[in-house]
Amino acid sequence: MAAGIIELDGRVLLVENLRRNGLTDWSTPGGVVEMGEHPVAGLTREVAEETGLQVTEWSGPIYTVVTIAKGMGWHLDVEVHRAVAWDGAVTTGADPDGIVITAAFCQPHEVRSNLAGTAQWVSEPMLAYLDERWVGSRSFEYRLEGADRSKINVVRLHDTP
Repeated sequence: MAAGIIELDGRVLLVENLRRNGLTDWSTPGGVVEMGEHPVAGLTREVAEETGLQVTEWSGPIYTVVTIAKGMGWHLDVEVHRAVAWDGAVTTGADPDGIVITAAFCQPHEVRSNLAGTAQWVSEPMLAYLDERWVGSRSFEYRLEGADRSKINVVRLHDTP
C-alpha cells in the first residue's frame, strides 16, 4: 500500500472513507499498489482516482508503517510519500472502489479531530510527521493482539528514525 501527504497553504488533504461496516474514517489519499506496480506509480494512480489531483513529483518515502495482525490474518506495509508538485482541483466520485466519499484540504486542528477516530497505525505516524517535520525517512511498526477488531490491543513496537 501507499499513501500521500499533500499540503496546500498549511492545510493537509484528507479523504473520508466509507468502510464495509458502514462507518466512516479519514486518512490521507492512497491505497493498494497493484502487483508489479511501483509504489509511487500506484500512489499516483490512487490519488488521481480518489481526489482528481495529478501528482507530478513525490518525495520520500517520508515514513513507512508495518502493522501485523496475526489474530485477524493480515499484515499491512505502507509507504507514505509527500507530494512536491501536482495539477488539478480536488474532486470526488471517480473512486472505482467506491470508498472515498469526501476529500478536503484541512487545517491542522481539523486534521487532528478528523484522525481522532482513525486507526492508531494510521493517525499516530501522520500526526508525528506533521508535528516534527523530520528529514529523511522513519519506520513505525505495530502489532495488533486479538482476533476481533473491536476488541484488539494495539502495541507500538518501535519507531525508527
